Amino acid sequence: MVELKDVSFCYGSDERQEYGENSLSDVNLTIQDGEFVLLTGPSGCGKTTILRLINGLIPHFYPGLVKGEILVDGKAVDSQELYETALQVGTVFQNPRSQFYNVDTTGELAFGCENRGLPEKDIYRRIDDTVSRFGIEKLMDRSIFQLSDGEKQKIACASVDVAGAQIILLDEPSANLDYDATLALRDLILQWRRDGKTIIAAEHRIAYLWDLIDRAVIMRNGKIVWELGKEEKDTLTQDALTEMGLRSAIQEAPSDIGLPLFVEGDKLLRLKDFRFMYHGAKTPVVDILDLTISAGEITAITGANGAGKTSLLSCICGLEKRCKGMLEFEGRSYNRRDRQKLCFMVMQDTGNQLFTESVLEEVLISLPKNTENEKEHAIEILRKLDLEAFLDRHPQSLSGGQKQRLAIACALASGRKVLLLDEPTSGLDYTHMMETADLLKHLQSMGTTILVVTHDSELIHACCTRQYNIA
Repeated sequence: MVELKDVSFCYGSDERQEYGENSLSDVNLTIQDGEFVLLTGPSGCGKTTILRLINGLIPHFYPGLVKGEILVDGKAVDSQELYETALQVGTVFQNPRSQFYNVDTTGELAFGCENRGLPEKDIYRRIDDTVSRFGIEKLMDRSIFQLSDGEKQKIACASVDVAGAQIILLDEPSANLDYDATLALRDLILQWRRDGKTIIAAEHRIAYLWDLIDRAVIMRNGKIVWELGKEEKDTLTQDALTEMGLRSAIQEAPSDIGLPLFVEGDKLLRLKDFRFMYHGAKTPVVDILDLTISAGEITAITGANGAGKTSLLSCICGLEKRCKGMLEFEGRSYNRRDRQKLCFMVMQDTGNQLFTESVLEEVLISLPKNTENEKEHAIEILRKLDLEAFLDRHPQSLSGGQKQRLAIACALASGRKVLLLDEPTSGLDYTHMMETADLLKHLQSMGTTILVVTHDSELIHACCTRQYNIA
C-alpha cells in the first residue's frame, strides 16, 4: 500500500525553496495493493512530483522541503536508501533512454538483478519469464541504439518487471509512442494487472488506459481536485472531460483520420530525389522520388515509430548532409544549404536546440536582424505561449512541455516560411495542446507552410488540414 499523508513539497536547496509549479500542497492519497490509479491534470500540476516522492528520488536526488508522510508498505520512503525503495518500487520514465545503463537489451534486463547480487540462475530465470510473458523474444540480444522508441519503452518496462518490483510507476510512458506501440504498452500494463501489481501512471494521453484504471486522480496547482472511481469515470462524457481539462478518452489511430495530401487549387511544395541512408544501414530510411505537399497548409506526417518521419524532416530542413534532394517552393528550387534558411525545425527533444541562459534570450536570438522593439516583440510571443512568467528562467530548467512551447516561440520569432515540427504535443496536456493547435492555425493564416510529425490524433483533428502517412 502507498500512502501520502498531508504531504506538501517545494523544490529547492536548503537555502532556497520555491513554491509554485510542480510543488504540492496538503496532498492525501492512499493506493491499495493491486490498484491501478491514474494521475492526470495540467502540465506542472505535480503528477511527476508525486511519483518522485514515492520512488524516493525526492528528497534523495531532487532536493526540496518535504512536509507530511510518504509511506510504502508502512515504511517512510525518506528514511530509506534509494536502493531499498527500488526493491519495492520500479519506475518507467517518459524517455526510456534516461534509464538505460547497458548497450544491449539482455544486459539491460539483467542489470537491476545483478546490482542486487542475485544468483546467475535466478537472473536468467527471471529474464526468460519476463520475455515470455511480454512476448519480446525478437528484442533480445539487440543493440539499444537500434531500437525504435516503442521497442525501447518495452525494454524499459521489461527491466522493471525482471527486477520484481510490486509497485510500478509510469511517468508519461506513451508520450513518444505511435498508435501501435501505445497498444503494445497497454498490453504490458494488462499483464501487470493480471500479476496483481500496483500501478500508478502519470499521463495526459488517457485514452489507451481509461478503461483499465480503478481510479482517476485529477490534480491542479499541486492539489487533488477530483477523485473518480471506476463507475463514476465511466459516466463522464467527452464534454465533461474537456471541462476538466483532460484529453479524449477515445482511442483513434492517426492513419484512420484520412485527411487528403492535397486538393485541387492548393499551392504546392514539391520534394524531388530525396534519398537518405544512415551510416552502415542497408536500406534508405528516406526514399522519395517525387512527392507533392500542399503549401500554406498544416500537413500531419503520420506513421509508425521508425518509419522515417523525423529523418524526412531533417532532410527537408537541410540537416542531413548525405541527403541531396531538391525542394521546389513558390517557383524556386532549394538545395540543402538554401533550405536551412527557408525552414525552421522544432525537434522532438527540444533540449537539444535551446542554448542561451534565459527564456527571453532564446527568443531574442531567433528574431531576424534589425527587428524593431525586439524585446517587446519577444515578450509578446512568449505571452501567447503562456511563457511570460519564465522570462528569466534558464531554458533547461523548464518542464518538457514548456521547452516544447519555447522552441515553437523561437520558430514563430524566426519568421521562416516553412515550419517543421517533430511531435510538438508529446507530454502536453489538453489546454496546451489546444494552444499549440491554435498557434499553428495562426501561423498558417500568416502564410506559413507547416509540416508536423505527430502521433496525436487530437492535434490532427484540432488543426491539421492535410495528411501524409508513411507506410
